[in-house]
Amino acid sequence: MTSEASMEVRQFTVAEDDNGIRLDRWFKRNLPQIGFATVSKWARTGQIRVDGKRVKPEDRLEAGQLLRVPPGGEQKDRKPPKRRELSDEEIAEAQAMVIAQTKSAIVLNKPPGLATQGGSKTFKHVDGLLDAFHSDDEPRPRLVHRLDKDTSGVLLIARTPGSAASYSKRFSGRSARKVYWALVVGVPDIHEGTIDAPLAKQPGTGGEKMHVDEENGQRAVTRYRVVDKAGNRAAWVELEPLTGRTHQLRVHLAAIGHPIVGDGKYGGQDAFLTGAISRKMHLHARRLVIGEPSANSKSGGKLDVTAELPEHFAATMEALGFDQALSNAEPLKGDEAPERTKAEKKQAARAHAKQYRKSRRGERRSRSTAPTKKGKPKGPAKGRKR
Repeated sequence: MTSEASMEVRQFTVAEDDNGIRLDRWFKRNLPQIGFATVSKWARTGQIRVDGKRVKPEDRLEAGQLLRVPPGGEQKDRKPPKRRELSDEEIAEAQAMVIAQTKSAIVLNKPPGLATQGGSKTFKHVDGLLDAFHSDDEPRPRLVHRLDKDTSGVLLIARTPGSAASYSKRFSGRSARKVYWALVVGVPDIHEGTIDAPLAKQPGTGGEKMHVDEENGQRAVTRYRVVDKAGNRAAWVELEPLTGRTHQLRVHLAAIGHPIVGDGKYGGQDAFLTGAISRKMHLHARRLVIGEPSANSKSGGKLDVTAELPEHFAATMEALGFDQALSNAEPLKGDEAPERTKAEKKQAARAHAKQYRKSRRGERRSRSTAPTKKGKPKGPAKGRKR
């Protein structure tokens, strides 16, 4: 976004990163201190112009267009978010996680034990450290996918709202390829195959635990391959989730009788190996292959990043005699992600609408003080042996 100062109006050139977004969303991204009610009034009275023409809040913008914005309109109680001040230790911790950077993304190697986002009694998390990567005059980087607190590995952070939207679309559309490494208890009889078992929240756990539910669960599909084994004690497996359900890999492996080493939540005491093997969870997002946003990639190329194992995982690999050179975490061969059912598409649409309403909550509050007209209240593993 570029602008030219004026005593009467402000002029902005729509950036590539904002190509295709609605006018009201442009204001939310770039001038958040101006409320939706003001934007609507300006559009209705013709004070906002795009390339000299009148526009509506729902009209979409194109990169390179000239946007005319009248002066003023800032709400006293609606200020742009300020950069959170981090300690030197927090900044160093954030920088130490960086394994790759592009114009559109920052890629981290998240350590085990660090939550991706805050929650109940969770005050230290990746999202809280993202202020280390921006200044007051830049958009704040944002998360576009998640990893469980005890899962380590590749975590993609989008630099701008536009790149976040692009990456999110790739994740939700299942074109992003994610390969995980895991150590499991025992050795699967079928060394390469697919686990297709629907998942749902387990009753009585407050939604904190998932389980296989053939009747009411959402479809969940995971491809896997045994890379190596340590006798009958443990196996090193590669996993590629073709769907993105909560705790999917952990539940699927426990469901076939081979819980991830250290995953007491789904494997109980059987998930812990004896001896000097760490009791931490051995699940690592090893590699991510995802298309770059077209606006930031002339060739429309791909971002391909690999994350090194955390110390406890690498030590266990060595103790069990596994050679990391046996695998380059290549996406597993087979069919692409299954097409979403009609019910799943409806659920995704509802989730999107819920997120959109949440993002508009502040705008609705600002409009609530204005006069309104009276009216009606508003399973089993399938595969082949080697």
